[in-house]
Amino acid sequence: MSVIKTSKLCKHYRRGSETVHALQDATLAIETGEFVAIVGPSGSGKTTLMNLLGCLDTPTSGSYRLRGQEVTGLKESGLVRLRQENIGFVFQQFFLLPTLTVEENTELPLLFRDKGKRLTHELLETVGLSHRRKHLPKELSGGEMQRVAIARALINNPAILLADEPTGNLDSKNSLKVIELFRELNSKGLTTIIVTHNREIATMANRTIAISDGQIAQ
Repeated sequence: MSVIKTSKLCKHYRRGSETVHALQDATLAIETGEFVAIVGPSGSGKTTLMNLLGCLDTPTSGSYRLRGQEVTGLKESGLVRLRQENIGFVFQQFFLLPTLTVEENTELPLLFRDKGKRLTHELLETVGLSHRRKHLPKELSGGEMQRVAIARALINNPAILLADEPTGNLDSKNSLKVIELFRELNSKGLTTIIVTHNREIATMANRTIAISDGQIAQ
């Protein structure tokens, strides 16, 4: 079953007197449980595509179905609900609050849901950081901070994990650890989509979607 399905998805915006075609006629399907890398150079449209798939932005035209529901045309409240119920996000920047501990940063999304600490402890164990749960972000390495961000993305038990350049701020050793963690999560059934300009990282996914000049090339 396709967890994500788009047809002729387009995103255009104005920049002065110019119309920028950030994404053009993007048609793709991602099946439940896949590990997919969206790859392309800077400015190719891959982040625009991820923002649309993650319901962070709305398309200019075309169709997008998320777990069978048509997303195009939804109001912001509907997009917020879809994000909360279906998608976990990991970004290049870790976005950890410096005054909160590892445990508290992981629990942030739970402010809006009634869940206990047991899940937090389990997730920190999954990412190998249960022993660091009382530490502040400044006491962690870059790789550890990204793993906290991954635990936070998983706290609401999403159906899809979307990661935009998740290794962009990491050295090669920590990049490999993060991708191996994604592979482990995917092996348990989590649909995982990473956006990257690094083709070596992309080869670690099970399938690659290449994008160039706003168009899906393969």
